[in-house]
Amino acid sequence: MKKPVVKVDFQDNKGPGNSRRRFIKMSGLAFAGSTLLYACSEDDDFNPGGEMEPDPDPDPDPEVFDLGSGDVGILNYAYALEQLEAAFYNEVLNGSYFSGAEDNEKEILTDLRNHEVIHREFFKTAITAAAGEEMTLPELEFDFSEAVDFSDRNSVLTTAQLLEDTGVSAYNGAGNLIENPTYLLLAGKIVSVEARHASAIADLLDPGSTAFARDGVLVSIGDSEAAYDKATPPSDVLSAVVGLGVVQTSFTADNLPTE
Repeated sequence: MKKPVVKVDFQDNKGPGNSRRRFIKMSGLAFAGSTLLYACSEDDDFNPGGEMEPDPDPDPDPEVFDLGSGDVGILNYAYALEQLEAAFYNEVLNGSYFSGAEDNEKEILTDLRNHEVIHREFFKTAITAAAGEEMTLPELEFDFSEAVDFSDRNSVLTTAQLLEDTGVSAYNGAGNLIENPTYLLLAGKIVSVEARHASAIADLLDPGSTAFARDGVLVSIGDSEAAYDKATPPSDVLSAVVGLGVVQTSFTADNLPTE
């Protein structure tokens, strides 16, 4: 079957929404596809737990950007996720919850926004330097209006937690696909910061608890107890992101490495 056509969009001044269920699906990395976002035939089945089979007769749209292959494809994939997070936090800082938040929460959320913007710009610069502007994912657009109520603390922080947890899992799942050791080192430095973000948000939601390392974000290896972060492959992460319903800019991921 064809791989998903992803639409992504971030804007700064959206109204309230109540589609928290979409984000719950994201936390479990469940598939919530849409015929508007997926180029699948009626006979195609998508298995979120397995690999997506390539279309035997692909017919790519030359107007739709493809993330690419190899390290460039993975960098573009990470760039798309960083665009998503940066846009979300820009919305947060423009929302009424933030304007009335405690000073410590404002400081944390501002730091998170700044980090995500730095990550976003790093990937843009790195990809352009390595492969040229024509191979760099364009600026994406997002619409959170039906997904997040930016006037509500719980809606904002719960969404932030899901995005950060998913970001950590996404970097972990893409690490073994990176060939260039320099890129792998930089990805490791970024994922550690994303994990710090996730911990900070967890503590805001449940102060003084062990939520920063709760069972829901950890897995076991072998006979050990749960003590390792999840690692989720790009295909499943992109499916979850599409399921959020916030992506407005089309792009494909037909050539990303899978092993």
